[in-house]
This record gives sequence, C-alpha cells and structure tokens, in this order.
Amino acid sequence: MSDNLPSPFSGFCTLATSQVVALSGADALAFAQAQFASDILALADGHWQWSTWLSAKGRVLSVFQLLRLDARNLLLLHHDGDAVAVVEQLRRFVFRRKLSISLDEERAVTAGMCAPRQAHAARIAQLDDATLELDVGAAVMPRTVRVVCRAVTDLPHDGDSDQALAWRQSDLRYGLPRLDPSQSGQWTPQQLGLDRLAAYSVRKGCYPGQEIVARTHFLGKAKRSLQLLQTCGSAVAGTAVTQHGVTVGTVASSAGALALAVLPLELEGTVEVDGHPAPAIALLDGLAR
Repeated sequence: MSDNLPSPFSGFCTLATSQVVALSGADALAFAQAQFASDILALADGHWQWSTWLSAKGRVLSVFQLLRLDARNLLLLHHDGDAVAVVEQLRRFVFRRKLSISLDEERAVTAGMCAPRQAHAARIAQLDDATLELDVGAAVMPRTVRVVCRAVTDLPHDGDSDQALAWRQSDLRYGLPRLDPSQSGQWTPQQLGLDRLAAYSVRKGCYPGQEIVARTHFLGKAKRSLQLLQTCGSAVAGTAVTQHGVTVGTVASSAGALALAVLPLELEGTVEVDGHPAPAIALLDGLAR
C-alpha cells in the first residue's frame, strides 16, 4: 500500500505468541511496583498501561501490557519471548510477599483490526461472556485486543499467516517494539522509544535499573531512539543499519518489509539495511495509555 499501512483483516484471530501471566495476592501491587518500570500504584482498578521489566543495568528484558483488575489481581499480556521463563525469574524476587505468579493457561489473547465495542483508551471493558476488551489503537488505526477463555474460543490462530504479519506490522507502525529473544537485555527504554508508550516512570521510586533510566533522562544523555524503516525484505533483528558504508544503528525488531531500528537522534538522510535503501516512515501516535 502506498501509505505503508498493513492490510486490515476482518474478524478476530488468536495471537499464538501471546501469553497471560497472572499476579495475585495481597502484595501483588507492591511487588509489581517494585519490579516494573511503570507506575502501577497510579493506575486505577479496571485500567491498563504499557510497562517494561528492566535488568539491573537498565536494559529492557520485556515489554508488556499490564492490566490492573483490582488491588489484588494483575495480568501481564506478554506478547514476545518465553513467558514461562519470565514467571520463573519473577518468582525469584517474591521472598516472603503474599503473592502468587503463574502462567494463566486458561486464557488466550485475541486481536482484531477494528474499534473496540466498549473499551476506551486505558479503560478495560468486561463483555457479557467475561471477556476482557482493550483498546490498543487510535482513530488513525483502530485495534482491539481481547482476553478470552481458551476453552470456549474457536478463533483461528495467527500462526505465520497474513493476519500475524498485519498485526505485528501495526505494532511497529505505532512504535511498539516486538522483541526477539536475541534483543532482550540489549536496549535501554529510551533507545526503544518507550517514552512514547508511557511504559516507564522516572519519578515513582526504585525498581531494577531505575537509577540508570533516571540519570539518562534528567541529564539528557539519550542519544538514540527508534525509527521505522521501509526495507526491501524481512530484516533480521540485530542486522546492522548503515549509511555510506558506515554502521550507524541496529534493527531491533521487524515485520515483513517494516523494521524498527535504533538510530542516532540527529541522523539525517536515508540509511541502508542489507545493502538496500531503507527510507524512514513516520510513527503513528496514540498508543500511550
């Protein structure tokens, strides 16, 4: 398409790579506030936000949707990587907190390239069949995610279909990095442009990597961020981005002929990926929650 938007698909499909992690118990909020970079205590019940889990060095381990159902129950919609491994790693930090962390295998995540029926912005809607509905788009590209009971859903899985590609490309168009395992722990939240998603806080207090994130923010040391590129083919995450034969950045995530690359903020002119020109495309706004 001339505007580089992914072709829409009708109806909903199950996101095969997305998994649901449940945090429940009296200390669920306190634990999440101490581990994740977004401000969970400022989030109202029945609302969601983008969030990220960082290493002690301030590098992004995962990016996810955090749903605050109530004061005792949180859900993480983990779209990339191994959620089982994430659960195991989080459990190492529970200690004596009153909290359980588990992979919720009874729920599936579905997606549709359409406006939500009831959800709006950060407000979660619970539909009649106990489905949770989330607004993950904007007027320029409406999108909906639903968390459904796996036992009753008969929706097709995205697999490697055109639906999977269209959805992943729409994520990249909004500046949402879809990180391959090889890119986990490689980038700071500033380099991945997670400020556009309001996925981290520099004022809420301590969490892993917070000091590095805050120092980078307040001292103005962020020199790189995401840029969306149109490539000639499917670029592999980790591929070098060059300009006049000199490496200037790296592909962080890709979907078909679209790629999110970490590049210098002041860089001008067209770059190359795999030896072919890769012109920049403006990111869409409206995904922050």
